[in-house]
Amino acid sequence: MSAKTIMIQGATSDAGKSALATGLCRLLARRGVKVAPFKPQNMALNSAVTVDGGEIGRSQAVQAQACGLEPHTDMNPVLLKPASRDGAQVIIQGRAIGNMQARGYHDYKPIAMRAVLASHARLAAQYQCIVAEGAGSPAEINLRDGDIANMGFAEAVDCPVILVADIERGGVFAHLAGTLALLSESERARVVGLVINRFRGDPALLQSGVDWLQAYTGKPVLGVLPYLHDLHLEAEDSLSCGAPAAARSGGKLTVAVPALPFASNHTDFDPLRLHPQVDFRLVRAGQAMPPADLIILPGSKSVLADLAWLRQQGWEEAIRRHLRYGGKLIGICGGLQMLGRKLHDPHGLEGTPGSGDGLGWLDLETTLASEKRLTRRRGRLALDDAEAAGYEIHMGVSEGPALARPALRFADGGCDGARSEDDQILATYLHGLFDEPAASLAVLQWAGLVEPAALDYPALREANIDKLADMLEAHLDLGPIRHCLPEPR
Repeated sequence: MSAKTIMIQGATSDAGKSALATGLCRLLARRGVKVAPFKPQNMALNSAVTVDGGEIGRSQAVQAQACGLEPHTDMNPVLLKPASRDGAQVIIQGRAIGNMQARGYHDYKPIAMRAVLASHARLAAQYQCIVAEGAGSPAEINLRDGDIANMGFAEAVDCPVILVADIERGGVFAHLAGTLALLSESERARVVGLVINRFRGDPALLQSGVDWLQAYTGKPVLGVLPYLHDLHLEAEDSLSCGAPAAARSGGKLTVAVPALPFASNHTDFDPLRLHPQVDFRLVRAGQAMPPADLIILPGSKSVLADLAWLRQQGWEEAIRRHLRYGGKLIGICGGLQMLGRKLHDPHGLEGTPGSGDGLGWLDLETTLASEKRLTRRRGRLALDDAEAAGYEIHMGVSEGPALARPALRFADGGCDGARSEDDQILATYLHGLFDEPAASLAVLQWAGLVEPAALDYPALREANIDKLADMLEAHLDLGPIRHCLPEPR
């Protein structure tokens, strides 16, 4: 089998590439096409653990679900996780190879490209179709040299490209026409269609603009996609400001999460953002920590730096006051490490080698190790013995008396995390803690919510993928690019 590849690129960042790729994956899978997702290079702090024990971007894990597949490291062979203003941890085919500054990574790109092409070739041998997603815009002039994320990849594998733009940003015709103008002749030739995303209103009022765009560019407009209200897809790397308005107005339990500069896997909190009885507050720089029933310290790609930043905001004293008055506190992954007495980074994995004081609310210490732990877990939460499932992604090894009261016990007999003696603090390395309905209910009850409603987050994710595919079925015309897609088996 040798797959046909089609690539989704955006005129801007956040144009809707991930959503279009996800919906197209589900649409093709429904039609009987054996399809797989692919993103050559992803820069994101939201990631997932794959079936082969590696790490990829969260959006490709969701796209794998849309295809009916388990996520695999070949679906996102290069993942960059920002760890400083101009540096990132570089993950190649699921494994961290170290941290690089921007200039050093630019020199490394030819090696990364070999990994990209090897992963693509393996997928192409197994599937009929690969839906590839670009990163940012193909018209970033300063990034064209050595590009592996957009047209550099498309040219290397000789695949067609769909270009999408977001009308919500304004200037959608300029975005599409301008992007095409900045491409080389061969790159323009491989763009087989344009898509206008997130349109509100009467499509008839846009038709004259669509007609002009097709005449001016010589490219067919494959669809004007409507704005989907209440659509939820796990974000690639952007922090949502909070829950939908309906959830905020009816909230009965207030949950506050500090928006740390290097917060990772904040998709952990999506089930809380969407819960109708939760008032979810993302607390940003310069804001006071609001009165809350539950505060959650999220994961972090740079724990000591984020902890120092949290203290600069004055939030350490605010959290201390929260605990003094009986509030609940959860630390997840990096948040767990912050709750201990000490953090040690002897190899400088997150910056300058050294140690720092933690918040000291749990009797444990953490040492950062060079080998990252990547594993899926299933077990029971100490709260109500509720079933829990998720994944671990961390480089820290924690030790101390606090771990004698674990937060979770796993099916293989292992334990994880800690609970404070007064039962106000729970800490765990498990990401995805709130995805499992039983675990989410147990945590909300522990935090003080009376008679919490069950929210089946996995079912909600599946329903939103179907919602996307239904919309594409109605508004995306694949006729002009039928030659780019395989026939259903």
